[in-house]
Amino acid sequence: MEDMLGRPRTSGFSISVSVLIKYMLREQRLLFVLIGFAVPALVFNVFHVSTSSRIKHVSVAESWQSTELSRIPRRIAYELPEVMNRAGKVPLGLKRKRLRVVVTGGAGFVGSHLVDRLLERGDSVIVVDNFFTGRKENLLHQLKNPRFELIRHDVVEPILLEVDQIYHLACPASPVHYKFNPVKTIKTNVVGTLNMLGLAKRVGARFLLTSTSEVYGDPLQHPQVETYWGNVNPIGVRSCYDEGKRVAETLTMDYHRGLNIEVRIARIFNTYGPRMCLDDGRVVSNFVAQALRKEPLTVYGDGKQTRSFQFVSDLVEGLMRLMEGDHVGPFNLGNPGEFTMLELAQVVQDTIDRNAKIEYRPNTEDDPHMRKPDISKAKKLLGWEPMVSLRDGLPQMVSDFRQRLFGDEKEAI
Repeated sequence: MEDMLGRPRTSGFSISVSVLIKYMLREQRLLFVLIGFAVPALVFNVFHVSTSSRIKHVSVAESWQSTELSRIPRRIAYELPEVMNRAGKVPLGLKRKRLRVVVTGGAGFVGSHLVDRLLERGDSVIVVDNFFTGRKENLLHQLKNPRFELIRHDVVEPILLEVDQIYHLACPASPVHYKFNPVKTIKTNVVGTLNMLGLAKRVGARFLLTSTSEVYGDPLQHPQVETYWGNVNPIGVRSCYDEGKRVAETLTMDYHRGLNIEVRIARIFNTYGPRMCLDDGRVVSNFVAQALRKEPLTVYGDGKQTRSFQFVSDLVEGLMRLMEGDHVGPFNLGNPGEFTMLELAQVVQDTIDRNAKIEYRPNTEDDPHMRKPDISKAKKLLGWEPMVSLRDGLPQMVSDFRQRLFGDEKEAI
């Protein structure tokens, strides 16, 4: 097409494109435009690659974490700390970490000796005791220790403490005491153990249950090994203690298997030593107190029942090795040296009064005829065995009893 002067007619669009091209080529504007597109594209690509790499890394980490947590029941996975506390051996050259330890029943005979050992090695110790059988006098020498705390509390009621280890000793252990209130005894064994296991679960502490040789009842196997299931009367006068401890062991293992709680189980055989209750019905304390008071030694039945007696320091050593070791148990902790009641009476006579008389009385219900531990497992896995003989340990107990009865020595052991 031509205009009125005969020139070719050009569309407005063509003119605009031509002008735009000339404008872009002028003064290197095109270069700046290209740079303007290239820079955002480069930044986007770099960010995208970095993000993809991080997401991939996180995915691998989350996958590993998910695999690890899948081994733990879902109901407790959310409670686990980022790094779980695993007890292990301290490498050479590194100082052992000071632990915060709770001892239930720590004002009692065995508990107070355990507290002394824990404080001696540098740990901080909290004693929880309702003083039913425990005595404050057993701990008076520790009251000024800044690493020692004493709480009057019944473990049948829950308690929350921040600790690394729990030694659960709370329970009356002599027939006189546990028969006095059998319902309270079984509640302590069952509800008290549940509460302390719950504490171990909440704070990630290692838990040690002090069970008893009474779980074997009147045994049909001699000596008793840990695999023996026992011969217990479930409705007898001693069952509040015997069956209570058996249930406590069941609860402990269920928390271990179902909730991954680190637990240890000790089955304690007859133990004696300073700080025992004077009149608790147990044969060693009965004989010693009677001989010191110039009373006849009461022997129940024909006196041919057998028992094995370990000194308290040996037991404490065994408990600590069990807690610090890598094995759940149960472990028999006792002295395999076996004595009849008449032989024990003879040792007491030789130690205190050779002229002490023996008085026979009818045997008590469900009293075991034989009691002797097989400690092969403790020897092999814990490297533990008792070191104090009855004739070496009994004089220390006699000295303590004499001071408490008559006050004729300056200081008790």
